[in-house]
Amino acid sequence: MKHIARKRFGQHFLSDAGIIDAIVREIAPQPGDAMVEIGPGLAALTQPLVERLGRLTVIELDRDLAQRLRAHGQLEVIESDVLKVDFAALAARLVAAPATALRVVGNLPYNISTPILFHLLGSAHLIADQHFMLQKEVIDRMVAKPATSDYSRLSVMLQWRYAMDNVLFVPPESFEPPPRVDSAVVRMVPFAAPPQVDAARLGEIVQVAFSQRRKLLRHTLGRWLEQHGFAGTFDTQRRAEEVPVAEYLALAQAVPP
Repeated sequence: MKHIARKRFGQHFLSDAGIIDAIVREIAPQPGDAMVEIGPGLAALTQPLVERLGRLTVIELDRDLAQRLRAHGQLEVIESDVLKVDFAALAARLVAAPATALRVVGNLPYNISTPILFHLLGSAHLIADQHFMLQKEVIDRMVAKPATSDYSRLSVMLQWRYAMDNVLFVPPESFEPPPRVDSAVVRMVPFAAPPQVDAARLGEIVQVAFSQRRKLLRHTLGRWLEQHGFAGTFDTQRRAEEVPVAEYLALAQAVPP
């Protein structure tokens, strides 16, 4: 039976063989890799991956699709909302040796792509790399440089933890049904030794800074710093988008707990 894409799950199924081949080349799966695919859908990417890996774990929320996937002998199917999956526990179970790490791939639903990225942030130290297909404008924000309109809270939080590259453009006609937006594929490689900061404190600082991005920081982050007993120096005569990632990290380290 033909599966009908469900809007509530943000389903758009990849159908372009050339794009699928290009994505697999970027991922470069190797036999024995401990890999997890988020949202395998109709298995367009799943099949070429498992042919190279031998085994693959997939996370699928749609009950009908999960049932179809279970018929495949080389797949372990986790029927769940990815935001409820414990990736630390998954890595502990799937990764065979201390020298290896989990690899994560997927065509992320556009409606919850940012929450998924933040959910994975806490497990970055257990992950070798991530390859995700996302809405192109989201990837533009992920890799944006300071002093650009795309530079945002997402840019800062992810660039703290990952080296990222936009590796492939994917047009709407590569999907069934076609989305109304352009897509792209991003490669995310966690830094081996990222700056040690409290993720919650950094997140709070960045959220306050970008809460009114058109205003100078003295109106937002400046007041927050005063309230939290910050005694150092920080130029608040700038807008949030003008502050480099390194300065946000240094601020998170300097503000009293």
